[in-house]
Amino acid sequence: MKKMTHKRILALLTALIVLAVLCFTGCGGSDEGSADAGGPPEINGLTYKSEMPLDRADQFSVYNYEGGYSLIDIHDHQRFLMVPKGEKAPEGLPEDITVLKKPVKRIYLAATATMAMFCSIGALDNVRMSSIKESDWTFDEPREAMADGRIIYAGKYSAPDYETMMDEQCDLAIESTMIEHTPEVQEMIEEIDIPVLIDRSSYESDPMGRAEWIKLYGVLTDHEKEATEFFDEQLASIKELDDFENTGKTVAFFYFSTEGKVVVRSSTDYVPKMIDIAGGKYAFKDLDSDSDRSTADMSVETFYDTAKDADIIVYNSSIDGSVKSMADLLEKDPIMEKMKAVKTGNCWITGSSMYQRTDLVAEMILDFHRLITEDDPQDLKYITKLN
Repeated sequence: MKKMTHKRILALLTALIVLAVLCFTGCGGSDEGSADAGGPPEINGLTYKSEMPLDRADQFSVYNYEGGYSLIDIHDHQRFLMVPKGEKAPEGLPEDITVLKKPVKRIYLAATATMAMFCSIGALDNVRMSSIKESDWTFDEPREAMADGRIIYAGKYSAPDYETMMDEQCDLAIESTMIEHTPEVQEMIEEIDIPVLIDRSSYESDPMGRAEWIKLYGVLTDHEKEATEFFDEQLASIKELDDFENTGKTVAFFYFSTEGKVVVRSSTDYVPKMIDIAGGKYAFKDLDSDSDRSTADMSVETFYDTAKDADIIVYNSSIDGSVKSMADLLEKDPIMEKMKAVKTGNCWITGSSMYQRTDLVAEMILDFHRLITEDDPQDLKYITKLN
């Protein structure tokens, strides 16, 4: 083996240093605009200005640039550059950034829980297509819009009417995370040159963080001011609960499936968090779903063993509307008669619009607060007593 000269050793050391630098900086490439870089990405031709302030949401960010450009960053998943009317997108954008023209119109809305947000900020006209029919809406605005043709049915999320979407010149499909169970549908939508935005508000740990996604839709539709004002009003309405001492009263929130199982929310879901903010304790506080589902199924016996001494039970009528009276509840299973809340008459049901009114999370929290702190609350907005 030949003895290495001083020059060869120096050359080798230099090469190793260069290689280390390249690896540290991403193999010689720039991290400009990378999805996991964090913070406002540098975009060629644009000057960064500010980040949208968010109070509770942590699953998205909005970065503002000079000239009215904004970047919506749905963390670790998608990014959208909002380009003002009459302006062009900068050249050389990273491949993971989708360009949308402001304001986005002619939306196909398959994330139905977000419809209420569009209504609350005066952006209903930006929605042209729905994934559910007129009769499936639980509040007036989208139902009336479909009745007079301002919004049309374009197929359910898992089987959209691609031809209608093209004929209607759809600008954007807004989907819930359910679309990830049918990835071929998302691929097909994108193949016909329609961008897809997946709403991930359900991953917010704070229920008010979920409601704050209204600001994202304000950016999409040029209703940022209206969205901020609406959210701030909702946040202010529950400010009084910030320092409220928890009562310790337990609340069981559930419904019966068609298979006879009891379905409850996992402890990390937003409904248990609403109960906690309202001043109560979720009866299934130690229950974690074994998947990415927000619910868990259990036998009636297991449900009873855990919730038999719950102070309050709330039946989720927004999923199963068959329970309208105490007799209906007891008919589900005779064991219900032994529950403390049934014996004391502290049984309630949610309204059918609970899941479609994600804009009014604060009002739902206040309903829970009154339910927990008042002996016989009257005229609740989303919860009704079973008689």
